[in-house]
Amino acid sequence: QGTLKRSCKQRREKDSMEEGARWECLPKEVLLHIFKYLPLLDRTYASQVCWGWNQVFHMPELWRCFEFELNQPASSYLKATHPDLIKQIIKRHSNHLQYVSFKVDSSRESAEAACDILSQLVNCSLKTLRLISTARPSFMELPKSHFISALTVVFVNSKSLSSLKIDDTPVDDPSLKVLVANNSDTLKLLKMSSCPHVSPAGILCVADQCHGLRELALNYHLLSDELLIALSSEKHVHLEHLRIDVISVNPGQQFHTIKKSSWDAMVRHSPKFNLVMYFFLYEDEFGPFFNDEIPITHLYFGRSVSKDVLGRVGLTCQRLIELVVCANGLRPLDEELIRIAQRCTQLSAIGLGECEVSCRAFVEFVKMCGHRLKQLSIMEEVLVPDHCYGLDDIHWEVSKHLGRVWFPDMMPTW
Repeated sequence: QGTLKRSCKQRREKDSMEEGARWECLPKEVLLHIFKYLPLLDRTYASQVCWGWNQVFHMPELWRCFEFELNQPASSYLKATHPDLIKQIIKRHSNHLQYVSFKVDSSRESAEAACDILSQLVNCSLKTLRLISTARPSFMELPKSHFISALTVVFVNSKSLSSLKIDDTPVDDPSLKVLVANNSDTLKLLKMSSCPHVSPAGILCVADQCHGLRELALNYHLLSDELLIALSSEKHVHLEHLRIDVISVNPGQQFHTIKKSSWDAMVRHSPKFNLVMYFFLYEDEFGPFFNDEIPITHLYFGRSVSKDVLGRVGLTCQRLIELVVCANGLRPLDEELIRIAQRCTQLSAIGLGECEVSCRAFVEFVKMCGHRLKQLSIMEEVLVPDHCYGLDDIHWEVSKHLGRVWFPDMMPTW
């Protein structure tokens, strides 16, 4: 009898433990955390398992961050967000959305679908909005009025936008004024490269009113002395990142010059800000650049750049932290590289592609700044053997001065 009682007690304890271990008995907070890691389709399937899981599927916290993927089956191999799910999100969760991305393919239909969804977010309170074209910029194919109308719905209703990425879109000056009028106190990040309908006056309006800006990305044609002065005013908080794309559409294009005094004012106001510049110019278009000191910290040359320009970089970019040169030609960059090592005392990352540097000069460069180089990405074809070093033993010499094992790259890693 005593054995039977103990057996029954053990069975009851076992059943109790199994009851506590059932999935449907997990707290909603734990299920919610798990659901956040599920792909959207799996999350939808999971919501059909039981009533409790379906409740978690509709919790507002699960829909604060969402990415709409809009692709046409005929032109994309990526799976799109199902239309029925989009309808359900707009109906039940539009007021919960806070961090939203629209990822569209190259078709105009996908861009139109994104605008249709934006137009329906009348009850939203978005904090982050990103419009991303995964191929060619399909938003630019839409009628400007249609795109602006959809975007204005978000600008007017959100009131709390802090991050906005609208590269390659037909956004214009009046729509930026609406953005500023409704979100000037909260906007911290604005990325709007390749937006041809925005003028320097339009971006100046943003700088004048949005005193909390931390990061700004735009094309060089929108950069002006007035903009830098506005960002340097006492009422403006300190900018952390200024990203500039310098792109040539037609060979021989003319570029304006920014005064040294404007850059100096910016540095005085925000001494630790990062100036990131991407150059996609032809050789004869660098005239306005690198003649005076410019506070660049991260510099990328996407096209071939001459020895003369790189020599001027060493003289005028003393705040340089990172340098990437995709191509130069067949003339060795020995002197230019040594000058950069001597004068750019904060340089900690460098990448060289289709260039030429003698092994001796490269080792000398590493000797001078190897103690601070965190990233050294050099294509194997860049290094030219000489009487001092060959390709077989240069990695040992470079590794010694870097303090870690290093080999040339077979493929660029920047």
